[in-house]
Amino acid sequence: MRREKRGRSTKLFFMIILIIGIIALQVFYTYQEGITPLEPGAGHDIIVNIPSNVSAKEIGGILEQQKVIRSSWAFSLYTRFHGSESLKAGDYLLNSGSSVPQILDQLNDGKTLLYTFTIPEGYTIRQITDLLVNKGLVDKEAFRKALATVPFDYDYLRGLPSNEKRLEGFLFPATYRIQRDTPPEDIIRMLVNRFNQELTPEVRARLKELNMSVHDAVTLASLVEREAAKEEDRPKIAAVFLNRLKKNMKLEACSTVQYLLDQPKAKLYYKDLEIESPYNTYKHGGLPPGPIASPGQASLKAVLYPENVDYLYFVAKGDGYHYFSRTYSEHLQAMAKYNN
Repeated sequence: MRREKRGRSTKLFFMIILIIGIIALQVFYTYQEGITPLEPGAGHDIIVNIPSNVSAKEIGGILEQQKVIRSSWAFSLYTRFHGSESLKAGDYLLNSGSSVPQILDQLNDGKTLLYTFTIPEGYTIRQITDLLVNKGLVDKEAFRKALATVPFDYDYLRGLPSNEKRLEGFLFPATYRIQRDTPPEDIIRMLVNRFNQELTPEVRARLKELNMSVHDAVTLASLVEREAAKEEDRPKIAAVFLNRLKKNMKLEACSTVQYLLDQPKAKLYYKDLEIESPYNTYKHGGLPPGPIASPGQASLKAVLYPENVDYLYFVAKGDGYHYFSRTYSEHLQAMAKYNN
């Protein structure tokens, strides 16, 4: 009897061991399958947002729900054995053809998706702010606050009033790539630092030769940027403004009046020219208090190397080019011809 009982116990033991082994094998194969690519081969790209302060289990749930991985359970188990302490939040471009180890490498490396934005030449701070807000890259109020408060050590930015327009003209127009969660302060530093790259030793030497400050050069270049449409006209327009300054003539630049309007107008009227502001160059002599937009390289170069002409006036011809005049009477004739 004892031998029969012992035999039954042994059989039961081995059956339990066998069942446990089978279950373990099933779990193992399920796990192994779970960490393989959901769509072996090319797969397809999926943008996934990983929030901050979430667990590996929650991340696995997000990835499974968005059909990037086969199993959130397998992902959670894999991260437990291979480390998930450094998983970084952000937007990721993941592929359903990647295995869990490959995806975990991306999350550990923090290779978040970079977003591209381009600031066109001649954009104002208001337009730049709207551009970034519309792309979902900044909060409007946070960006405006940062514009007024981010500190800089550059000599040409010292002493400027602490408001959101103090960096007008110094957010350089170019193409940039950032992560979606980049702080507004870092975006602003990037744009201003890019402008500073334009101030090469040669540019500094030329400004000294012209006896012109960086601030004045950028201010004048911003007028050129907003007035000119064609590359060839920029050095001539810069020359007109410089010639008028030398003769103590008001600049009378329509672009400075447009800067004062909530919305630019296709055509200015005499009442617009009467707006009281130091930026209104129809009412006040000299340069406006500061830039009215972000000038590009061509406009900055035009100010540094204006064309050697004695023009004092210009008028838009309607084809993107301008007609330049030396005398007021000639200018009136040009206006009568091209303003019809």
